[in-house]
Amino acid sequence: MVIAAPGSGHGKTTVATGLMAALRARGVRVSGHKVGPDFIDPGYHALATGTPPRNLDPFLQGEDLVVPLLLHGAGELAVVEGVMGLFDGALGTGGFSSTAHVARLLDAPVILVVDASAASRSVAATVLGFARFDPELELAGVILNKLGSQRHEEEIVSALAQTGIPVLGALRRSDDIHAPSRHLGLVPAAERSVEAGRLLPKLAAWVAEGVDLDAVTRIARAAPRLTGSPWTPGERAAVPSRRVMAAAGGPAFTFRYTETVELLDALGIDVVELDPLRDKELPEGCAGLYFGGGFPEVHAEELSANVPLRGAVAAAAASGMPLVAECAGLLYLCRELDGLPMAGVFDATARMTARGALGYRRATAPVAHVLAEAGRTVTGHEFHRTEVVPRHGRTPAWRWDDRDEGFASPSVHGSYLHVHWAGYPALARRFAAAVHTYV
Repeated sequence: MVIAAPGSGHGKTTVATGLMAALRARGVRVSGHKVGPDFIDPGYHALATGTPPRNLDPFLQGEDLVVPLLLHGAGELAVVEGVMGLFDGALGTGGFSSTAHVARLLDAPVILVVDASAASRSVAATVLGFARFDPELELAGVILNKLGSQRHEEEIVSALAQTGIPVLGALRRSDDIHAPSRHLGLVPAAERSVEAGRLLPKLAAWVAEGVDLDAVTRIARAAPRLTGSPWTPGERAAVPSRRVMAAAGGPAFTFRYTETVELLDALGIDVVELDPLRDKELPEGCAGLYFGGGFPEVHAEELSANVPLRGAVAAAAASGMPLVAECAGLLYLCRELDGLPMAGVFDATARMTARGALGYRRATAPVAHVLAEAGRTVTGHEFHRTEVVPRHGRTPAWRWDDRDEGFASPSVHGSYLHVHWAGYPALARRFAAAVHTYV
């Protein structure tokens, strides 16, 4: 089933995560999936389900991979959380990569979460419009969120009765149910694991009390059976010996796509967690480095204070160790971030800015580098509120919209662009080959 909303801010993540936790508490083997490139919400899904976070994005992965990727990560019951409003996708594409697009590809029923705090009978008109806008979608029911009182609930339920769309849940406002936000959305679960762990039982109880879980389960089980084969990272490659790659983690680097690790594992790479806030040296036998997404700008003082690791990363890059950095990782590899010394792999400075960059990108590698051959075209996503300024000339990693972006060499890649490697497994193969040949 797909959990959608009329727009952002209606409580999709809260309700979807609560559903996952409540169903898991019932003994259901539930999996969480997120429409779009976002990496923060899937962190909460993983906490609620105990399974790895998963994303479904036709733009990043291709339409043909959406069903296989769902089948690959699905439990007994799959909860797919939407993005933005139900019909909102990449701009200028008629809703490509929207929640509705993914729901159609999955032939999945949609449950609409509606913030009812500022309306009553008008909620029914909103829901009816969403039900009729796309005849190909099955709007299976509504969960009312942020209700103020019993009388408020009754007024809305009475109006919705005229639409024939069932009310599956009615959730009251609760001061106990809250996840803090900052400049790019919710604070990642990995940064507040203790608090998030304490919140989950409250969230599960809140949803279990206000939502008809039996009805929701029936809707999910009535979804048409999906055909096709699950996505696979491939058979484990026959290699002379497995190599170790360190992937940045901890509170400052909270994101990498699960399939990235699965692809590298199949290619003979053992991915070992590296916390740049705490670890002083690279793991033994390290032959590759991956710095993914996160919020190093929030932890800049601690990252800068870890001088031994900054030196080890710089020395590894100088030795030719294969290194890939995406978005947050790019910031850490600059000479400085907001005036604080970083690893210095790239001759550039990074800083927070008032304006951000957000959107899908189609990028081409202008030269061959550790991640792609020259001319390789990929789709990706950019989401940050920082700026990187090269101090001298550079070899760019990607080019899009007639501008050069990032840094590249035969062994190092750094860019703001997040690429989902399941959509481009050749990137994983190229990087893994470099790790295997590093001496």
